[in-house]
Amino acid sequence: MAKAGRKFEVLVLNQIAQQGLKRFAPERYALVKEAAGRTAVLETLKDYTHAKNSVWGITARNREQNFALNLLMNPAVDFVTLVGQAGTGKTLLALAAGLTQVLDDKRYSEIIMTRVTVPIGEDIGFLPGTEEEKMLPWMGALEDNLDVLNVSDESGGEWGRAATRDLVRSRIKVKSLNFMRGRTFLNKWLIIDEAQNLTPKQMKTLVTRAGPGTKVVCLGNIAQIDTPYLTEGSSGLTYVVDRMKGWAHAGHVTLARGERSRLADHAAEAL
Repeated sequence: MAKAGRKFEVLVLNQIAQQGLKRFAPERYALVKEAAGRTAVLETLKDYTHAKNSVWGITARNREQNFALNLLMNPAVDFVTLVGQAGTGKTLLALAAGLTQVLDDKRYSEIIMTRVTVPIGEDIGFLPGTEEEKMLPWMGALEDNLDVLNVSDESGGEWGRAATRDLVRSRIKVKSLNFMRGRTFLNKWLIIDEAQNLTPKQMKTLVTRAGPGTKVVCLGNIAQIDTPYLTEGSSGLTYVVDRMKGWAHAGHVTLARGERSRLADHAAEAL
C-alpha cells in the first residue's frame, strides 16, 4: 500500500493508494488503474466493511480484507493472490465472493476448488470413492467455511438451511490437482487452496487452465509449507506473486490480522 501524498512514489497497476492528506481527514483508499511517470488514475474502493455492501452475508473486518474483497469482486481482475497467516479469512472471503458472483450475479457458472494433497503427518493411505470423494478429506476448510456462510433467515428453519446448503454445494466442484493437465475451464471461479505447497511448474500448469471468463484465486500461507522440497523462496506462490506484479488484470493482498480467535492469533505469533 502506498500513500498518495507530498512525496512522490512510483505506483504500479492495481496497487492500493491511501488518500488522506489532511491530519484529521478520514482515510480513503483507491486502486491504481493507470500509472505513467508522475501521474496516476485512481479508482475509489468500495467499502465492504459496511453491512449494506456485505458479500454473501460477510463484511470485511479490517482494511486488508476490504482490499481483498475489492479485488475479488472486480470483474476486470482475472488473477488474485491472498497471502496471510492462519485465520486471516482467506478461504472465507474467496468463497463468499465466489458464491455471490456464481449464484447472484451469474457472472461465473460454478466454483472449482483444488489443492495439493500434502499431509502434515503420516499418510493415511489410499482413499475409496470417486475423484471428488477422495478429495473431500483434504477439503475440511471448505466445509468449515460453508458452515459459516450457510446462515440463512431464521424463518426458513432447518429446511431453509438445508436447501441453501444443497444449492451451494451443487455449484462447488472439488478437483484433484493430478488430473488438471490438458483441462480448460470456461467461466469458472477457480480457487487454489494451500498454494504455498505448489512448485512454480505446478502453479503454471494450474493458472494456464483458465479459459475465457475464468477467474483464478490463489490462497496460501508462506509460513506453513508442508513439503520438505520447497522453501519460502522457491514456492510457486512466491513465484507467481512476483511474476504477476504490475499486470493490469492481477492483484495481490497480504492479510495481516487474524480474525479466527484470540487463541489462533496468539499461537500464530508465538509458536
